[in-house]
Amino acid sequence: MKKILIILLLSTVCMSCKEEKKTNDKLNIVTTTTMITDLVKNIGGDHINLQGLMGSGVDPHLYKASEGDVTKLSNADIIFYNGLHLEGKLVEVFEKMKNKKTIAISDALDKSTLIGSEYFASNYDPHIWFDINYWKKATEFVVKTLSEAIPEQKTTFETNGNVYIEKLNTLKNKLEQTISSLPKEQRILVTAHDAFNYFGKAFDFEVVGLQGLSTATEAGVKDVQKLSAFIIENKVKAIFVESSVPKRTIEALQAAVKSKGHEVTIGGTLYSDALGDAGTIEGTYIGMFKYNVNTIVNALK
Repeated sequence: MKKILIILLLSTVCMSCKEEKKTNDKLNIVTTTTMITDLVKNIGGDHINLQGLMGSGVDPHLYKASEGDVTKLSNADIIFYNGLHLEGKLVEVFEKMKNKKTIAISDALDKSTLIGSEYFASNYDPHIWFDINYWKKATEFVVKTLSEAIPEQKTTFETNGNVYIEKLNTLKNKLEQTISSLPKEQRILVTAHDAFNYFGKAFDFEVVGLQGLSTATEAGVKDVQKLSAFIIENKVKAIFVESSVPKRTIEALQAAVKSKGHEVTIGGTLYSDALGDAGTIEGTYIGMFKYNVNTIVNALK
């Protein structure tokens, strides 16, 4: 029934959008996650009409397309999404968009370098934005895609891409300096779910998530008890809530540690699967990354 409803909805929308023209004669670009929206905005600027489906605090693992989302996707000239089954509940919608140009950001990467995962249908950890080198490749990929779609703005897109990559290089250097102040034995990051494995690999952190790679899995009592024992054994000072995951799981973990006669603080809220509020520093990829690292390092010292 659900599949039939989506098909009928897409058919209705597509019939109406055939008569619509591109707003201001610019291509209509739709993005899924806030990270991708920020990236495409930095490259496309005022030369595209950009709409993002997900907002601050939204969990892409569990996100379902609304009727309004289907309309946006149907009116899009290009759709940028993460891929690697991050937006698992949107896959069915994307499959119905056979005549649309759907672009997975993850296609910019060599799959042999990715972290494996048995949970996702893609067999890979999809949280690729936490490796800045991967995000630079994604930037080049977006530049290439937009340049092919709007060749008259190729020079502008390439210039914007080069500027943004320089900003990412500066970001990486700054983060390395900040992290260097934290002794290696204290670089243990405990969060609600395993969104930070690429971060851990890039910056030499041991990363442990209570819920595993996807928030679609629920943490059980055994998971909480096992992780609480790990925290006590490794003398972890702080654990972290995530902005897109309910805090009750981390609070339960903190309580489990306390019940065993030990203390662990909640070091703050990290941005994992979504950026901060639009218009704030944390509402950008670069601002989010700086905030996360400062929060982690200050809490674990």
